Amino acid sequence: MTYMQLGSSGPEVERLQQHLREQGFDSGDVNGQFGPGTDAALRAFQQSVGLRADGLAGPNTIAALKSPSVTSNVTLDQVVAMFPQAPRKNIQLHLPFVLKALLTADLADKSMVLMALGTIRAEVAAFQPIDELVSPFNTSTGGHPFDKYDNRRDLGNEGPPDGARFKGRGFVQLTGRANYRQYSSAIGLGNELVRDPDLANDPEIAARLLAAFLKEKEASIRRALQAGDMATARKLVNGGRHGLEDFEDAFHRGQALVPDDVHVQTA
Repeated sequence: MTYMQLGSSGPEVERLQQHLREQGFDSGDVNGQFGPGTDAALRAFQQSVGLRADGLAGPNTIAALKSPSVTSNVTLDQVVAMFPQAPRKNIQLHLPFVLKALLTADLADKSMVLMALGTIRAEVAAFQPIDELVSPFNTSTGGHPFDKYDNRRDLGNEGPPDGARFKGRGFVQLTGRANYRQYSSAIGLGNELVRDPDLANDPEIAARLLAAFLKEKEASIRRALQAGDMATARKLVNGGRHGLEDFEDAFHRGQALVPDDVHVQTA
């Protein structure tokens, strides 16, 4: 998700203006143009929810605007203890989306809640949906960003610029044209994520994508968790051992903190 600010324009700004209006902060016309009225409305909203009133609409501001009403005995303090590198505000703003998505997918029991939280810790330790960073794993020396993904047929990519266009995003780091197509359909968005891949960083969509990934492998994940096979549980989502240590640490912390009788409900 890109930051929006004074001078920005486009469909994301229009959605921002609509969300501000729904929260009672009228920016004027809902026209996709980030002008002074939108700036003033955004700053007022940010101040009202305890965010820095800087006029920058980033992931935390969008999360606050869209936050679902969820009650659960999976508490903020419990999850903060599972994410030692994450700002508390990130967890406060994004946890409701994750819990609601798990509830909707019938995955809101302790094992699958911990599986989801452990996956987030392994993929995005700051508990915020983000873009994949350039690294030697995705970019060759002297090459353009994500060139190693461009022709990955196993990801459904069709050559440049697919590597950068369909880089990892969200809580689960959705990667590759084929996955964007498959999971866009799976969460009811048709082909929208292929047309606009940045939507995968929207907090609500990122949470639904995470739940869809887990739901697809639910039976195998549950068997692995029941057997205490953390490596296999992680591999079922990630395809390898990347982030396994963080996944295990979060899961085991959660085992001691989160009650066995997890309940999640929409308020």
